[in-house]
Amino acid sequence: MARTDHALIIQHQGISYEVLVPYSVGSRIPEHQDPDGKISLVTYHYLQIGPSSALPVLIGFLCEIERDFFLQFIKVSGIGPRAAVKALNKPISEIARAIDQGDDKYLKTLPGIGLQKAKEIIAKLQGKVGKYGLIQDQKESLARAAPEPVADWQQEAMDVLLQLQYTRTEAKAMIQKTLDRCGRNISSAEELLNEIYKQRTSVS
Repeated sequence: MARTDHALIIQHQGISYEVLVPYSVGSRIPEHQDPDGKISLVTYHYLQIGPSSALPVLIGFLCEIERDFFLQFIKVSGIGPRAAVKALNKPISEIARAIDQGDDKYLKTLPGIGLQKAKEIIAKLQGKVGKYGLIQDQKESLARAAPEPVADWQQEAMDVLLQLQYTRTEAKAMIQKTLDRCGRNISSAEELLNEIYKQRTSVS
């Protein structure tokens, strides 16, 4: 496997594939390779349409949560998939926090993102990306124990936190603390994750 700042060349069954990756993802590839140098990626596929052709493009991520954030990011007008790959050159958790806090000064430091575009990103995504601020961008995957029975939406939140590489013990403690504090006002996984994010940022 060959790697550059924004792409991987991956061999699969004798065929080479170019997979675009944001720098924030590509820089962590070595942590996630197995002893044989193999890597599993979650991909986003789209067709880049030209005047007389359509070129298939693959963009890779280390987990579904990272891909989900990317899909939110490209909803902003004027940010296409390739522009987003270049822009996400810092940890996704930091970018998500900057969006949630309305920090346009931080966002305009991203490649290709000026002040006006930073304001558009905040206007489009603020209040919708809290759970992505929980991504532990530098921590390796940890073994997961068998899940304990909980309400469906609580289990969904637990699954997300495990994907974000928190241990089951950490995730359970965050969920319980949040439910103890404002459980009556929470009825979905999205609301629970956003409350967990707000609680963590308020004490950091």
